[in-house]
Amino acid sequence: MKTLAKLPVTIVTGFLGSGKTTLLRHMLDNAQGRRIAVIVNEFGELGIDGEILKQCSIGCTEEEANGRVYELANGCLCCTVQEEFFPVMRELVARRGDLDHILIETSGLALPKPLVQAFQWPEIRSACTVDAVITVVDSPAVAAGTFAAFPDQVDAQRKLDPNLDHESPLHELFADQLASADLVILNKADLISPADLAKVRLEVAEELPPAVKIIEASSGRLPLDVLIGLGAGSEEHIDSRHSHHDHHHDGDDHDDHDHDAFDSISIELPQADESLLLDALTQLVVQHGILRVKGFAAIPNKPMRLLIQGVGTRFDKHFDRQWGADEARSTRLVLIGQQLDAALLEAQLRAALSV
Repeated sequence: MKTLAKLPVTIVTGFLGSGKTTLLRHMLDNAQGRRIAVIVNEFGELGIDGEILKQCSIGCTEEEANGRVYELANGCLCCTVQEEFFPVMRELVARRGDLDHILIETSGLALPKPLVQAFQWPEIRSACTVDAVITVVDSPAVAAGTFAAFPDQVDAQRKLDPNLDHESPLHELFADQLASADLVILNKADLISPADLAKVRLEVAEELPPAVKIIEASSGRLPLDVLIGLGAGSEEHIDSRHSHHDHHHDGDDHDDHDHDAFDSISIELPQADESLLLDALTQLVVQHGILRVKGFAAIPNKPMRLLIQGVGTRFDKHFDRQWGADEARSTRLVLIGQQLDAALLEAQLRAALSV
């Protein structure tokens, strides 16, 4: 019997809003026939990221695409590897003859090192290898010295994580995401000056071994051959990569980690005027400290569905596909934050939209 080659896995990490999901969409859109499974690490029960990724053309039927998107709703993949990650990988290992690659998107606060170390487990190690850990850097945020586009929201998220040192500067978490990297993408390079970009490159390079490549990108648009096929075998050398938070994963209290302090609420609304909806969402973010907004909106007299993704008060939007003939034209949103009052938020949205 022919021995199957190890299935390559690419892990994409980076802060909230750095552009990880956009990079994954680009990779799937340019898969060129490769059969790719996706594990999406996502806060929220509805898994909007999973729905976004399913819109990408990956050379298979819709049913097959649905079967290849694995969403871990807990929100911290590196801390739930035993409960959720391992069973998913086991299923993919069983199907590895039907797959060419696995992509894993971690949450904005996931520390990549423990996840890479999970690939040392015998059952996974014999079948998979970490082709590369890709760290996506928000270049304008690093240039501004904040490291994340919305440091207050990231810091609020971090303070709810009992496994992180809450007193350490945000730079340490940024450094830990770089510490495991085999490739670093300076994303949003088109949004800062060449001089500032050069400074960001120098600052990032100080945190990296010389062998780690640094490349620039705008909206994650890079040739697929640059992103996969690196053959780093990261699990072989990850133990030698120092991180500031190594000690937090050494004890037996790892399984006590949870994110119960986060609220993820879903709201359904009828069709809504685009500008009114975005203005109303911006007001909600400001008033209630909402971290993320994701969802789809039905806009009157528009035949296509509007995809909305918000980090802090910055919203990205585009029409992603036609509404189906038998599909209800409604607006569905997921709001993620701390101590959110679902009834109050929905009431405020409806009042602002007069629906």
